[in-house]
Amino acid sequence: MENEISNSTPNTLPSDRIKLNVGGKLFETTKSTLQSGGPDSLLSTLSTRPGHDPIFVDRDPEIFSVLLSLLRSNRLPSTACSFSKQELADEALFYGIDSHLRYAVSPPPLSGIDASIVSTIFPASDGLVSSFTAAADDGSVCIAHGGQISFYDHNLTHLSTVRTHLEDITSIRHVWPDVAAAGSESAAGIHFYNFSSARYIESIHWTDSTDPRIYKARVSSIADSSSQIFASFECPHRENCILSIDKSTLQISSEITRQSGSATKNMVPGKLTWLPETGAIIGSAVTCGAFGYSGYIRMWDPRNGEVVWETSEPGSGRSSRFGDSFADVDVDAGGLTLFKVCSKSGDLAVADLRRLGDDPWVYINEKNPSMRVIGGASNCVLHCYKSQVFVGRERSLEVWSTENNGDGEGLYRRNFVDKEEDSKRGVIRKIEGGGDRLFVSRENVEGIEVWESSYFSDAILV
Repeated sequence: MENEISNSTPNTLPSDRIKLNVGGKLFETTKSTLQSGGPDSLLSTLSTRPGHDPIFVDRDPEIFSVLLSLLRSNRLPSTACSFSKQELADEALFYGIDSHLRYAVSPPPLSGIDASIVSTIFPASDGLVSSFTAAADDGSVCIAHGGQISFYDHNLTHLSTVRTHLEDITSIRHVWPDVAAAGSESAAGIHFYNFSSARYIESIHWTDSTDPRIYKARVSSIADSSSQIFASFECPHRENCILSIDKSTLQISSEITRQSGSATKNMVPGKLTWLPETGAIIGSAVTCGAFGYSGYIRMWDPRNGEVVWETSEPGSGRSSRFGDSFADVDVDAGGLTLFKVCSKSGDLAVADLRRLGDDPWVYINEKNPSMRVIGGASNCVLHCYKSQVFVGRERSLEVWSTENNGDGEGLYRRNFVDKEEDSKRGVIRKIEGGGDRLFVSRENVEGIEVWESSYFSDAILV
């Protein structure tokens, strides 16, 4: 037998010691170490067993050694790399210390200036990703590829794949811990799938018996709150709307807005964001034609469907920026700020959602000449996450983050996230944050890139 002696202090009493026989291997530790797993854990229960004989547990001793070290130091030892995440997770779940393991393997807080690619998730089949959605709380992710949805947990371990009735999925949203809502530009309705049981749940369609133009409405974007799901629909004849769907019943609770026509100001919103602090919905639409980019940003009160604020570009009142319409828009819901990236100059601009007006934009200037944007913003993608603004310009990825200038005011600074070899992978199509991870998909490139910060990085703003 091989003994493992705990890191007990000289004041530890012999009566506090306990021996475990795990899979034929003898371990000696303290009751307090086992009880640190939590009152509901199996190890805490074993620590209260009477007697001094070793308690036999028919499990893998090598993995138990790793988990015991985790309880002693709150860190995983180097020997943990000998096992897969799933092996560690299964054993931690058996002992009731899975929350400790989750904390230990979680990445550090996401900081764009020192993030790097740690892995790429490749779905088992149809590896070209059409859309994906990440859970903000734990960094799990749902990936749509072809007509299938694959689900990966907080360890990025594959849980299940659901084959849908859709040929392709272009909109997807994680609306419950084990349920995703999906839509397609080639099929009508919004559809719900449970990945724990790998089954279809329900479909909801936009219909109106009084208007024959409302049929085969396809979903363009999905957002959700704690109680509602918001989806924008578009019919073949360009009628479009935003529906509010009750999460508890999966029934349509209201039609927030309805628009008709092919004009830019009446396009279906391609992005929807719910603002928890105000309860408002922000939608945006962008199109690019022979004369450049044009689009609108609009804020609705979902309780009555009224437009609270809107702006469109190109528009009047912006003589210095006329013709430099936004190429993409995103919302920092926590900071109540709205960001856009200009199509011609490539400049980034910010607006305070609490002080909106005819021209609320403040254009962010990079003071470091070597870091200034040169050229426009074609094929540009914008995503706000954890008080940072991530911008994909063609193949490159950058982050704008705040830095205190010493006067108590935050200044946005631009830094590159990717390396030169990263930028050769392909044009960035979507960026989304989840947990302390950033997920990136690229045009005609299989899989989803996973970006994380490092505990050992020492990056500084330049």
